[in-house]
Amino acid sequence: MKYVFSCLILMVFITSCSKIEENNDPIIGIWNHTVKTATNTNKMVVDNEEWIFNDVYLGRFHGYKDGQVVYLTDFNWTVNGDIYIVSYPGTDFPDDLVKMQETEEGTILLRTEGEVFAEKQK
Repeated sequence: MKYVFSCLILMVFITSCSKIEENNDPIIGIWNHTVKTATNTNKMVVDNEEWIFNDVYLGRFHGYKDGQVVYLTDFNWTVNGDIYIVSYPGTDFPDDLVKMQETEEGTILLRTEGEVFAEKQK
């Protein structure tokens, strides 16, 4: 009886597991932007920005000043057609709307207004 019960529990466990969908979106990875001026659009004084996009539509943003992390926060990302929407819950950062573009130098993200958002790290 104990064996039958164990088998039943195992069968329920196996059948209740769902397959995790694989996300191979090209945005997944580390993206960098060297800030030309000392202040970015979010009014943080940084000289380098880094976004780490992962496959479960989340990520981590780092703001650097002189090689030291001075700001970090989590973000969510979604894709609608060819526009990526990066949002920063719990902050007053506005959403970033960006488009991916291939160039001779590599892959970049452009804001929908046309300015460079970040470059993909190799």
